[in-house]
Amino acid sequence: MTGGKQQLTIWGRANSVNVQKVLWCLAELDVAYQRIDAGMQFGKNDQPDYLAMNPNGRVPTLVDGDYVLWESNSVMRYLCMAYGEGTPIYPQSPRARAAVDRWLDWTLSTLQPVDRPVFWALVRTAPEKRDMIQIQKDVDAEGVVWRVVEAQLASRRFIEGDQFTIADIAIGAFARRWLGVEGVSKPTLPNLQRWFDEVAERPGFISFVAPPMS
Repeated sequence: MTGGKQQLTIWGRANSVNVQKVLWCLAELDVAYQRIDAGMQFGKNDQPDYLAMNPNGRVPTLVDGDYVLWESNSVMRYLCMAYGEGTPIYPQSPRARAAVDRWLDWTLSTLQPVDRPVFWALVRTAPEKRDMIQIQKDVDAEGVVWRVVEAQLASRRFIEGDQFTIADIAIGAFARRWLGVEGVSKPTLPNLQRWFDEVAERPGFISFVAPPMS
């Protein structure tokens, strides 16, 4: 819990990368909330009451009074607009905001699809069931995508300049997974590592993204 009005509810398990993004964003905004475990071992997300809120049956789902919202990046945008007026993590100018938004879209269209097979194989699959040849191929494909971030960070402190934004949250949560998996060969990406070392010091990252992956 954090300071402010306590009215928000976040449905979702703490080890979901998309829930982690929202919790990190809430920490940056210092907004109070309660979280209810849902998904995977906790269930609930396949029940009629949950599906009435989120027909996808995924997490997270935000409930703010009588308002319900799903999709983690949309939830972060909403939180910034509703509870962080003027917050620098979601800039006001159309060009700066659109630049941040494109990275949120990019994480969904380009990064998450290549992250998922690697994460599931190395974190959520028993060692004796892993196909390491296929996993390395998937790692190589993900490495190509991370080179986009590496190039972006060559001349910037954060993803979109000198200001930390929700683009850093969205990509940082996935970078935790990429940099945290072991037993495979990954490219050396010094700009990514430098940036990650900085964002990993933020309290929201430490609380919600840094814990052991599962």
